[in-house]
Amino acid sequence: MPAPIEIGPVYWLVFLGCILFFLALDLGVFHRRTHEVKLREALAWTTLWVILAFLFGTLIAPTFLPNWRAEESAEFITGYIIELSLSMDNVFVIALIFNYFGVPLRFQHRVLFWGILGALVMRGAIIWSGSELIQYFPWMLHLFGALILITGIKMAFASDDKVDPEKNLLIRFTRKFFPVSADFHDSRFTISQNGRRILTPLALVLITVETTDVVFALDSIPAIFAVTQKPFIVFTSNVFAILGLRSLYFVLAGAIGFFRHLKVGLSVVLCFIGLKMLTSSWIHVSTMLSLGIVSGIILISVVTSIITDRRYKGRNQST
Repeated sequence: MPAPIEIGPVYWLVFLGCILFFLALDLGVFHRRTHEVKLREALAWTTLWVILAFLFGTLIAPTFLPNWRAEESAEFITGYIIELSLSMDNVFVIALIFNYFGVPLRFQHRVLFWGILGALVMRGAIIWSGSELIQYFPWMLHLFGALILITGIKMAFASDDKVDPEKNLLIRFTRKFFPVSADFHDSRFTISQNGRRILTPLALVLITVETTDVVFALDSIPAIFAVTQKPFIVFTSNVFAILGLRSLYFVLAGAIGFFRHLKVGLSVVLCFIGLKMLTSSWIHVSTMLSLGIVSGIILISVVTSIITDRRYKGRNQST
């Protein structure tokens, strides 16, 4: 029987160091000047992060990490696709948040950048907590499955047509105890006014995005535990999905209406994962089969969205 992978602290630190280096390079070099991210640039960054994720799972990790086998690669790729797919729903909510606050396009990348740093910390804590709970209380896997199944059913009928950050308790707390300027001040989150430090609306946007990510993380992270309970794989697949979320936002935000069947596809994915976790004690679904099912569901939802959109445009042109 092959030895299980044991990822020591050094590997964790090296991975985190590389991620922080790429983020510093992103903000300090490629996005040093505030500008509106165009579609071509967003597509290039999205492609880069997807390629890096697949290279990590299929080449880099098997080469440098001890006992990393084809099984771990399959788990990483499956987890990455699940997290990236579920983050698409997050993209649409972020677009609504930006629209609610009227955030200029040139400031949106900065909010997403700092939002991702916070998301990495929070998701790391959630992953560690979830791993510990499953290790000491194996029945938690079934509880997570039930919660994911319920979330999938609710997603199929939920609507994201409106978003009201003023109902966010953290936003209400912030407005009550901290002064907030009426207008944006370039890409700054705080400014000095009359000798005191006050927040800008961009800070409220960041708080809203961060709290929204916590909600999505509580839905998406338990889903990957249906694929693997190995903390390093859960964390790294989440990191790559989150890193690609920024550029994916600028690719998809302008085409929210186009992916009209994506939400249904994501709800089916969650229901499948929830059922997989609930029946894991009696039915074993291999990682490769899970990868094929999840990929197939997402592909079908995208293809049907394209077909429906073309038919809709065709009917409008004929009338």
